[in-house]
Amino acid sequence: MSDPSVCWEEIVQAGAAWSHVLKRGTALRIFDLEGNANVGAVFYNFECPSERYNMPDTLKAQHIARLTKGFVLYSDMGRILCSITDDTTGWHDPIGGCSNAALVTEKYGESRYQDCRNDYHKNARDSFLMELGKWGLSPRDLVPNVNFFSRIDVGADGGMTYRAGNSEPGSFVELRAEMNVLTVVNTCQHPLDPNPNYEPKAVKLSIRRVAAPASDDACRLSRPENERGFTLTERYFL
Repeated sequence: MSDPSVCWEEIVQAGAAWSHVLKRGTALRIFDLEGNANVGAVFYNFECPSERYNMPDTLKAQHIARLTKGFVLYSDMGRILCSITDDTTGWHDPIGGCSNAALVTEKYGESRYQDCRNDYHKNARDSFLMELGKWGLSPRDLVPNVNFFSRIDVGADGGMTYRAGNSEPGSFVELRAEMNVLTVVNTCQHPLDPNPNYEPKAVKLSIRRVAAPASDDACRLSRPENERGFTLTERYFL
């Protein structure tokens, strides 16, 4: 029997982009269908898009350099956009950034829509911008993104290395919306992925209704600062 809490499911094809206003009281579960997927994502307060995901605050407030279950995504107003309530991968990259057209051409060769139609090589930056444009946003609104399912190791010299095989087929991560969150994702390859072939992966998205976080919620209690973040977020909706 299907889960009655699920209200929408969809496949985002390899190299494609997707956007949706994830409502407060729902959660988005992202499934890596084949393994080795990369899902770039950015987040905005839908009612006031000038409030958006802030990577530095997310990391410093929680004393982390990776994302997994129990952590949250902070906005630049100190409120919580989403909480990571479940995760089977254990490591998601918040620092690696996204690919652009020049990088993709250099790595995978020239590929234009005029020649290859929908199989042309997409890049994450342009994919983000095309989706943001649908919501009246522009390049000035693009912020550093999360790369779900990807892992980056940072050496003592500051060099970043992509960890292949971080995510297995069937892995998933779940994001509970603490606000009404404009969520923009794409399935382009990670910019540090050493694979010489253009091989982005499709993912499955599932949206379901969930309960509001309780006083003993794991994400609320995982870090001292998170209690304050939840309080600010809840006050916003009074």
